[in-house]
Amino acid sequence: MRVFAKHGFGAVIDKLGIIAYLKLNKKNITNNEQEKEKLSIGERLRLSLEELGPTFVKLGQILSTRADLLPNDIIEELEKLQDAVSFLDFEEVRSQIEIEFGKTLEELFFEFDKKPLAAASIAQVHLARLKSKQEVVIKIQRPGIERIIDLDLKILEDLASFIDLKTKYGKLYNFRETIQEFGITIKKELDFRAEGENAEKFETNFLKNKNVAVPEIFWDFTTSRVLTMEYINGLSLSDLSIIKKEGHDLKLISKTLVESMFDQILKDGFFHGDLHPGNIMVLPNNKIVFLDLGMVGVLNEERRKQFLKILVGVTTKNSKIITQALLELNAVPVRANVKKMESEFDVLRDKYSSIPLEEVKLGEVFGEIFSIAFLYNLRIPSEFTMLAKSLATMEGLIEKLDPKFNVLEVIEPMTKKLIIKTFSVSDISRTVLESSLDYYTVLKETPLFLVNFFRKFEDDDFVLNHEIKGLDELFGERNRVLNYISLSIILLGLSIIITGIIIVIGFSPNFDFNIHYNSRFLLEIGFIFTGVVFFLKFILKKK
Repeated sequence: MRVFAKHGFGAVIDKLGIIAYLKLNKKNITNNEQEKEKLSIGERLRLSLEELGPTFVKLGQILSTRADLLPNDIIEELEKLQDAVSFLDFEEVRSQIEIEFGKTLEELFFEFDKKPLAAASIAQVHLARLKSKQEVVIKIQRPGIERIIDLDLKILEDLASFIDLKTKYGKLYNFRETIQEFGITIKKELDFRAEGENAEKFETNFLKNKNVAVPEIFWDFTTSRVLTMEYINGLSLSDLSIIKKEGHDLKLISKTLVESMFDQILKDGFFHGDLHPGNIMVLPNNKIVFLDLGMVGVLNEERRKQFLKILVGVTTKNSKIITQALLELNAVPVRANVKKMESEFDVLRDKYSSIPLEEVKLGEVFGEIFSIAFLYNLRIPSEFTMLAKSLATMEGLIEKLDPKFNVLEVIEPMTKKLIIKTFSVSDISRTVLESSLDYYTVLKETPLFLVNFFRKFEDDDFVLNHEIKGLDELFGERNRVLNYISLSIILLGLSIIITGIIIVIGFSPNFDFNIHYNSRFLLEIGFIFTGVVFFLKFILKKK
């Protein structure tokens, strides 16, 4: 709290009531406050987090992906967070490695460079050669970092609990849950084996794309605190001037990067979550290699479909599709005004209507969508905010590589194929099968429910006067269950007929997003109308 006060947040701390909660001396906190009038809130927050150390730096880096929680000016400052750390002494590095493997450094490696390649708050990196003369990069965890992070997490959880219980902001955003998610993320990063497993999963996913790779992991020289991986002799994407000077095909590199990222997001549901230029290497044949795989995003099949829907809404400038996709994310609290929110998306749509599609920046659009979400107190899943951040970073890289490159032109065919696949026979068959299992469960359990009910009724007839009040309701429930089963069977048959229509639309040679969604909308209205008719029929019959 003193660090935050020193950087100009004493009044905020006092307003939140944290000083009294922690039983601190208010006079000391406010007297120590050195208001930095020339610095913005974002700059002061960044300086505070850097001074507080590795856990807070990492928290700030993750918060920089949360455009639904923080305004853009603060996000931009948090993106600049750097680990201000000194290099570990070589003897500390030697000791950590020897403790992990139970062997001397000389027994393990043919050569080991004492001079580190890089250092961060969690780990330090060195070059080495295995006994086989294979050149490798070794990532060594800083001794004692786990204890520091555990202590910091306890402090953060305590403060988050206070904010959740005592302030209106906590009731809206559940900061304790955010800190718990952050704790899981940072502890995964502390286990270097998880990064190795991520690398192997990416390697499997990249098998069909010969233009993308990740470093090989050497498991015999890897533990939870030491990671040994293949040394990649290429150029970092941060060295753009050298890449241009050596004559690399920037358009091809851009195309490879975009295709790979959208494959990761839409096909694999497993994507790189820290896509800054230093984590991408370029090889002489224009092949790209992804590095630093500790932070990844995971999207299940349902989330991938929802993202695809938002993407279609953005590319077709259809605010209704975007709103519907957000509703499907379970992101809208009861108090949200959906109609008003949709009108905000209409304004956003109008803003981009005058901009040619090839000039639309997906990252910026998603950022604005999340800004609207912030205004309406919507909760966007953390994996979506990480995804939006990755897209924005990717577009920034593409703009530097090839300013004329059209991202949407590359991804449009991919999204079309995925939409058609969504309505494939196999996908619909699986959905029907899953529904059929639900119907089977209802049919299977209904007789047992009736038998148990009548047995209970027979055994407990002495309480008939007390139970008779709800008897009609119970019988009504039974009738409704049977009616639902009959209706489900009828609608199941109807859905099979409609499936044929959907497939025809999906495979139409004159594919158009708007036509597709209008047709689909009409089919849905027809389906709902039929369902309502059957439902009313059963109600009238019952009466």
